[in-house]
Amino acid sequence: MKKADKDHLNRLFEIGCIACRVQGTPGTPAEMHHPRAGAGVGQKASHGDAIPLCPAHHRGTHHPAVPSIHLDKTRFIERFGTEQELLILTRHALAKLDEQEGVF
Repeated sequence: MKKADKDHLNRLFEIGCIACRVQGTPGTPAEMHHPRAGAGVGQKASHGDAIPLCPAHHRGTHHPAVPSIHLDKTRFIERFGTEQELLILTRHALAKLDEQEGVF
């Protein structure tokens, strides 16, 4: 993995689960979701398009800060947004983090 990719993923870990931020519980530790839309059959998105999601929002598994969530894709999108919308929110959160840290 390239250093730039690793640095970017570390920044995503810093902001935590983007769906938890949407529901008003920011800071939940996340794992990376790589959207597949537009990536080709059997491929995942680049690390630059990764979305941080906690296990409960990513895989529907239990996390102490988030009740177990078993939403189908349609209900997940209705509640939290599409992958593209979550990616936009993720990029806004990264920009805010950069601004707070004085990184331009």
